[in-house]
Amino acid sequence: MTEVRAKKSLGQHFLTDLNIARKICDALSGGSAGDPAPVLEVGCGMGVLTQFLLRRSDIVTWGAEIDPESVAYLQMHYPAFTPRLVACDFLQMDLAERFPDGVRIIGNFPYNISSQIFFKVLENRDRVPECVGMIQKEVAVRLAEPPGSKEYGILSVLLQAWYDIEYLFTVNETVFSPPPKVKSAVVRLRRNSTERLDCDERLFVLVVKAAFGQRRKMIRNSLRAAFGDFRGAEHPFFTRRAEQLSVGEFVELTRWVADKLKSEK
Repeated sequence: MTEVRAKKSLGQHFLTDLNIARKICDALSGGSAGDPAPVLEVGCGMGVLTQFLLRRSDIVTWGAEIDPESVAYLQMHYPAFTPRLVACDFLQMDLAERFPDGVRIIGNFPYNISSQIFFKVLENRDRVPECVGMIQKEVAVRLAEPPGSKEYGILSVLLQAWYDIEYLFTVNETVFSPPPKVKSAVVRLRRNSTERLDCDERLFVLVVKAAFGQRRKMIRNSLRAAFGDFRGAEHPFFTRRAEQLSVGEFVELTRWVADKLKSEK
């Protein structure tokens, strides 16, 4: 087998530039040679990034690959990696069962599921201390943007509540086969010190989604569409738009919504 055919249905764009693969690998922190940290590469493809990960003595590299052709290629070219290569859909993987002590995530993520990958990281935030991923530039900007930006959105708020996010570098289309129609970028997420939000965390997610559900409208109108009019009660944030609120302000707003919903029962 010489190489794997890129499949549009899987969003495959194989990285061909070894220098960029090395930079992505180097962006991930590890453990130590005596106590290597488990790392899971999502979508190993033909192993362009995998080969650099396997050279590091401070990590133990695992792989999740859904494409049977890529799995066969990796088994042929990286036989020592085979026992840790899982032929599966990462989105269906039980990280808690397979990595009870936690795992770092890395990869050249397929564009069509990059947001879902980050939502899965979010669901497993207490066992994923770090994530380094190459994604569509537009999504990368959105994740790292501060409040006040037009790109700041639902995923920005939810991820920034739990992770410090860095936009590391931009990647041109020409270093992929086949080349995508958009630029890519590499981001790094590192778990912050927040153990729990100072509010109902499920309601927090609902409030954030409701606020951005009609992002051009003021918070008042967005929340009333989701929760009712709170018996005409007002909040100082009601005249602002969702993109103007920080994580802390969304926490404050969530507590207020919780109090109002409780008082209406």
